[in-house]
Amino acid sequence: DASETGESPDMVPGAPDLNRSGPGNRHPFSFAGGGAGARLPQNRRNRIETLSAAPENRTEPPGAVARRVIRGRDRAVLATRQRDADGWPYGSLVLAACDHGATPILLMSDLAEHTRNIAEDARVSLLYDGTAALADPLTGARVTVMGEAAITQEAGDRARYLARHATARGYADFGDFRFYRVRVTRAHLVAGFGRIDWIDAADLLCDVAGAADLVAAEHDIVAHMNDDHAGAIGLCANTLLGLDGTGGQMCGVDPEGLDLCRDGLLARLAFDRPVTSPEEARAALVALVARARSAT
Repeated sequence: DASETGESPDMVPGAPDLNRSGPGNRHPFSFAGGGAGARLPQNRRNRIETLSAAPENRTEPPGAVARRVIRGRDRAVLATRQRDADGWPYGSLVLAACDHGATPILLMSDLAEHTRNIAEDARVSLLYDGTAALADPLTGARVTVMGEAAITQEAGDRARYLARHATARGYADFGDFRFYRVRVTRAHLVAGFGRIDWIDAADLLCDVAGAADLVAAEHDIVAHMNDDHAGAIGLCANTLLGLDGTGGQMCGVDPEGLDLCRDGLLARLAFDRPVTSPEEARAALVALVARARSAT
């Protein structure tokens, strides 16, 4: 079947029609991936520094490298201008998410120092650190994103953030908490020695104008994968990302890959090429599961 061969679902005779449900089509996004009984490799090292199945590519555009760091990190250092200290920079730890194009999304309390600073000067920087667990951190990638923070009431921003940070559901509706988007101006990427780039917003963010169907279907895709293909998710996490343990869930999908959450750890699994529709995402997931099975 498609999950065994890695073929595109459209190339497999008798493959389910992804646009309808019914006999032979349990779900519009169904695929024949590993079920709950899929075999999971044991005793794998938790390689936090490589939470992406995408191979390193020195010719990859700086914007793509920076996006991978942003998408693969669930926290950042937020720098604001301290309102009552002559503008001295104030740094704080924040939990971070991003929309499908990689625009940062934050959830902050009105009572926090950084939020009070933003109320007077919306300019911020976010430092995403991709160097965790490297023997020499300075060889790893880190990205500073510069922009202006503004309150957002978009349901999609809320959903993306809470899918990544489930514990935030316990306080997201408190009266003093609000979601923010950071309107990116530019970014600075340091991807190891000799690779340093300033990146304009247009080159940093992923254009999702043609991926409206995928964005609209994200909730259904994630729910279906977690409900019906938990074993396939675990297999990819252990085999392709080298994570220890079992379990975990998909917590997001975008044109460039998917997010996995396990025991408080965020892992990023990149697609081989960008996708723009549920059908293309299904084919990309089938290929990832086939690759994971072939590696066991």
